[in-house]
Amino acid sequence: MNAERPFIDKEHPKVYGAMLKAAKASRTASHEAGLGDDLIEMVNIRVSQINGCSTCLSIHFPKARRAGVEQSTLDVLPAWRETKLFTDQQRAALGLAESLTVIDPALDRQATNARAAAHLTTAQISAVEWTTTLINAFNRISIASGHPVIG
Repeated sequence: MNAERPFIDKEHPKVYGAMLKAAKASRTASHEAGLGDDLIEMVNIRVSQINGCSTCLSIHFPKARRAGVEQSTLDVLPAWRETKLFTDQQRAALGLAESLTVIDPALDRQATNARAAAHLTTAQISAVEWTTTLINAFNRISIASGHPVIG
């Protein structure tokens, strides 16, 4: 038996290919809902920070900067609630993302959704939740595989 961790994306490339197609479809849906790559990447980063996925962080920090997110904003992303650097829409998206990443049975999902709905359309809420679901899955793929940092 091989004791090394397999790169599960390489071991089952058809499954990983389906994940990539889902991520592309999710990004398209996000754009169609009016969300920019800046917000999408902030969600990807925040979820990856919570999950401790160094591979995904090494991918999404540069993407966020290319999408126009200032480094000073990225520097304080873990403390987004404590600063005025984030818009109401960004705060709504980050709150949703965190609520789907750390599943807390005591959290009132209806209240979380209602707070988000004050700043995001139904299509935008759905798009943020798809983005969050998929980056959580990609984090787990990279963590399970022991993928290296990119760069």
